[in-house]
Amino acid sequence: MNKAIEYLVVGSGIAGLSFATLMAKKGKRVCVVEAHEFPGGFGHTFEMANKYKFNAQLHYVWNCGEGDTVNRILKKLDLDKTVTFERYDPNGFDHMYMPGYHVKIPSSSQELVQRFSELFPNHKDPIQQFVKTVNHVAEGLSHMSSPIKAKAVFSNFKNISIALSYLKYTLQEVFDKFKLPLPAQTLFASQWPDFLLPPDQLSFYAWVMLFTGYQRGAYYPTQHFEHVMDSMVNVIQENGGSICYNHEVDTFLTKGKQVLGVSGKNLVSGDSFEITGETVICNIDPKKAAQMIGWEKFSNSIQKKLDYEYSPSNYMAYVAVKDLDLPKYGFGKWNVFHTGHQDINTAFYDMYNHNDYSNPSFAITTPSQLTKHRGDCPPGWQIVEFLTVANYSYWRKLKDRDEHQYKKEKMNILWSIIDQVEQHYIPDFRKHMVFKMTGSPTTNERYCWCPEGNSYGSNMTPKNIGIGRLTHKSSLKNFYFCNASSGYAGFAGTFWTGAALYQRLSGDSIYD
Repeated sequence: MNKAIEYLVVGSGIAGLSFATLMAKKGKRVCVVEAHEFPGGFGHTFEMANKYKFNAQLHYVWNCGEGDTVNRILKKLDLDKTVTFERYDPNGFDHMYMPGYHVKIPSSSQELVQRFSELFPNHKDPIQQFVKTVNHVAEGLSHMSSPIKAKAVFSNFKNISIALSYLKYTLQEVFDKFKLPLPAQTLFASQWPDFLLPPDQLSFYAWVMLFTGYQRGAYYPTQHFEHVMDSMVNVIQENGGSICYNHEVDTFLTKGKQVLGVSGKNLVSGDSFEITGETVICNIDPKKAAQMIGWEKFSNSIQKKLDYEYSPSNYMAYVAVKDLDLPKYGFGKWNVFHTGHQDINTAFYDMYNHNDYSNPSFAITTPSQLTKHRGDCPPGWQIVEFLTVANYSYWRKLKDRDEHQYKKEKMNILWSIIDQVEQHYIPDFRKHMVFKMTGSPTTNERYCWCPEGNSYGSNMTPKNIGIGRLTHKSSLKNFYFCNASSGYAGFAGTFWTGAALYQRLSGDSIYD
């Protein structure tokens, strides 16, 4: 059986799953090896108390509209009619709250300028120039990320040139360049939980791609994320492929500078396994894989690219509420981003460096308001999730030192967040809570097998974004990286990473 495997995919994160599904649909013999009991990496869904379903980390996604990347992949898989998405409110897909200010982020850039100009009338011109530059950079990046053609470069020379001029900029440096007032900076950067970085570290490129991507359309799956992942697994299996759950890889089988397969242990039975494939696709963290294979086997240029720092990790709170009219309190087809600080940088470092959540900044997502499909909880009950940043080192040491205190501090963060929710949004929120559970960076490490609990692979700083970034190329024979750190992070980004590798290795196009 092993000899028949053409593509052995190690890990079923979204990038690996995207690649495997496309190859299986094309008729290739595919096997996916996954350490978890669920597919999807950070996109996986788990059930608690036989009532509630929570997604590990995804909240809203982009590039899912007609003709966009995710839609084209789903069409290629004949899934576009069954895996559908609900669009967030274009008039305000994100609602940003901070002391003294509130703004709804619209899809229209013109309306965006208008709203910020009304809040900051003395800074209308720099706001307008900032948004104009964001759109130029977004357009330039869209051409730079595609195969470069002379005609396209010539016709889009201005946008590409502007984009290149911001290659090494952080978001904060661009704010400073346009002299935006601090509250305006905070409102523009309130999406920071989507990056888990403050403006003074975040790559301007990364911010532009996500911000404008959501402007083009922010989405949530009609039947939740579990349906998306399960539908892709079904395509693999229906086309003769297989996915082996609870198979933890501990060794890559090599011969010289060629990767032949993997071996490890079945976490349920305890049995050892060994699987080989003609081509091995690595969906697990590239740096971790390189350490398992042997750093010295990789070329010097690849070793240099593999020497990236990991992104910060996150804290999650999963909550179920009953008999609560969320629209009455301002919740609907949008996310809420809350910060009690005037400065996002300060808010971030208080939590990340000092573990101070007395005045937390966080995101609130309410899946039950985004789709009428009630597959995540019983009728009359709703799911509410909270997300903020957390320092892996702190939580790892605390968990190892004192498990009881670890659990207590996780819950203390939730109560601190709920204090803000009751003060600013829903006065009696606690009365409606019927279930609560928290997750820390060590939770990410345990269930998503991400080194240091990282949420996005390599950190989204200017050093790790843009030209010179790690790609699918590994310098080893028949061995390719297919992961957020070797492509792009997030739902749409990893979908595209898997599809891009599929196109390169198959010669087929998702645009046909």
